[in-house]
Amino acid sequence: MDIRNELKKRILIIDGAMGTMIQRYKLTEEDYRGERFKNWPSDIKGNNEILSLTQPQIIGAIHREYLEAGADIIETNTFSATVIAQGEYGMQEFAYEQNVASARIAREATDEYTAKDPSKPRYVAGAIGPLNKTLSLSPDVNNPGYRALTFDEAMNGYYDQVKGLVEGGVHLLLIETIFDTLNSKAAIFAIKKFFHDTKLPELPIMISGTITDASGRTLSGQTLEAFYTSVMHARPLSIGLNCALGANDMRAHIEELSQIAACYTSAYPNAGLPNAMGEYDEQPEQTAHFIEEWAQQGFVNIVGGCCGTTPDHIRHIAEHVKSFKPRELPVLEPSL
Repeated sequence: MDIRNELKKRILIIDGAMGTMIQRYKLTEEDYRGERFKNWPSDIKGNNEILSLTQPQIIGAIHREYLEAGADIIETNTFSATVIAQGEYGMQEFAYEQNVASARIAREATDEYTAKDPSKPRYVAGAIGPLNKTLSLSPDVNNPGYRALTFDEAMNGYYDQVKGLVEGGVHLLLIETIFDTLNSKAAIFAIKKFFHDTKLPELPIMISGTITDASGRTLSGQTLEAFYTSVMHARPLSIGLNCALGANDMRAHIEELSQIAACYTSAYPNAGLPNAMGEYDEQPEQTAHFIEEWAQQGFVNIVGGCCGTTPDHIRHIAEHVKSFKPRELPVLEPSL
């Protein structure tokens, strides 16, 4: 079923944090390795994407918890499943396989829930993360012109990821947690190139940026409006914000986005800001209270949670927004 039909009817719910849920399992180095990587030469604990190969039942169980809580869209366990990000663990050669496996695990779960209730179709969004290297900024303060990778290297890494996600059966492609717009442009180019090369029908693209602090800018220095303008050539299904901020701090930015975006808007904030121990204390009813107000004001089409959020947060959010109409797409007159 076309997700656009559902977006016209109601506010859709995207899932919450994958990493937060994995942490609850308190997995050991041996759990991460499984049988297949038992003799891997370096530590791989923390490489959540490898769990789609070594502990697929855990990833599937997390997806089902979010679907049970009311999520319409679940994200694949592929935030860092690129040859570039997997380089941290020396596991570049498994990136493509991680994407295929993660997409299949998520697709199995959504198909199961859609079959249970065909009036509420569920969708898999292929999660495409921001990379651990940036195209706009130098990692060397003494050499501002230096870049850790080229645009083509980033694009090829993303191309490989997109190929795996599409072959695994995702319904949507979600470029998320964007702190450097040039990285996201490499991802957009990779998506467009993949569908051009394969002649397959294009999947809808969701784009979600990250405003890093009170300045209202991305890490690479763009204002929200500049960020929006510079990715709109992708003709995305939705544009939104996630991560870095809690719902309370994100509100002004979501309001601004709802006024300038010609497409649907999405928002999945963190469960507040982390405490001194790096943990998130905001309770599900608090997060849901903030997001309910956004729905009431007509700011959003897709809502959910990022770091620190759980199925309980998603359940509360779904409950709080279900009586509100989705944001209507504005008719924007060109200024020039």
